[in-house]
Amino acid sequence: MIVFFVTALVKIFIIIGALMTAAAYLVLVERWVAAWVQDRLGPNRAGIPLTNIRLWGLGQPLADGLKFIFKEEFVPGHVDKILYTVAPIATLTAAILIYAVFPFGSLEWASNRPPIPLGLVPGFDAGLLFIFAVNGVAVYGIILGGWAANNKYSLFGALRGAAQLIAYEIPLSLAVLTLVLAAGSLRVEDVVAQQAQSGVWNAFLHPLALVVFFVAATAEAGRLPFDLPETEQELVGGYHTEYAGMRLMMYLVSEFLHMVTASFLIVIFFLGGWHFWGLTGASEAAAWPIALLRVAILLAKVLAVVFFFMLIRWSWPRFRFDQLMALAWQVLVPWGLAQLVFLAFWLEFVSEDPWSGGWATAWPLAAANVGLLAAVWLVTAWVAAPHYDNRPRRVAPPARRTVVPEAGSALLPQGPGGS
Repeated sequence: MIVFFVTALVKIFIIIGALMTAAAYLVLVERWVAAWVQDRLGPNRAGIPLTNIRLWGLGQPLADGLKFIFKEEFVPGHVDKILYTVAPIATLTAAILIYAVFPFGSLEWASNRPPIPLGLVPGFDAGLLFIFAVNGVAVYGIILGGWAANNKYSLFGALRGAAQLIAYEIPLSLAVLTLVLAAGSLRVEDVVAQQAQSGVWNAFLHPLALVVFFVAATAEAGRLPFDLPETEQELVGGYHTEYAGMRLMMYLVSEFLHMVTASFLIVIFFLGGWHFWGLTGASEAAAWPIALLRVAILLAKVLAVVFFFMLIRWSWPRFRFDQLMALAWQVLVPWGLAQLVFLAFWLEFVSEDPWSGGWATAWPLAAANVGLLAAVWLVTAWVAAPHYDNRPRRVAPPARRTVVPEAGSALLPQGPGGS
């Protein structure tokens, strides 16, 4: 029992330390990516304090963190002080707690001992439900923050955020239900194990589910072009307009962790997790070298997806709010339903286990799903109104009315336009 608690505490400290460090330095990476996209120099001067050693700007996260720590914890007099403090704490707690069920494989450290799972809560039978339950707490953090601030801009941002998160939770759930139907389990480890043992990643088997999940996860993370809850041109700072100091830092870190979490989920659900062909093997447990290689491969995939998120932020303009909601309800929800119904039909009438033989038996399902993606894309393009048409609209002039004067009335002179 003591060994169990010590192991759990070590894992907790490693996860929290890694997440906080990753959030700090990924902000620096995003600023470098923004500078690269915009063809300018990014932060490259901050280095080791009290020295002239710059280290390519690697000291910038330390400077930003110290600035937040030493900022005044100013609390406006018109806010609800209890909810004002609880809201960012709840949001950050949920952003970290979701990593408890992420699988990193298992370590075989002795022949006569059971393998040590590298995840914090391994074998959780309702792991997928836990992910969605914890992710839903973010809605409460946004609503509480906007309500407690007692500010119209904050309240509008909170309402936008709640509507956005609730709307995109539905297509996100439909995409995950497709994977649950395929794996036959709610355990996150089983989703990864199915991809590792068959050698076929879900990105190739279910491309439509990948598209739906990626777009919905981007909206759930509040990244551009879906950052409507805090549009600075419209709502100043959105739901955290009244926040400063460490409270604001908790909100900002949790927002960035949502992007990292979305990257982890995309890798685990669709890109094989820790699996890579010819390198990691397919069994759940592995010896030291392979276990470390699996963790490195998983993190490399996550960083690649994070980099793609950063490119999207600096490449796409922001949606209007009506476009945001229309994309969720009119496009992603039907697409998710189409993918789920199609897979259920295939498993019932075509093949119960199409991935058991690897690509030799999985390629018909993969080809059919690629065709399904093309079909729903074409149907959506055919049905949807061409909102991208920016040509000036020709409006017919109003019909000209002829005024007939009554008998005995004086005639008034008309102007050039007939008025």
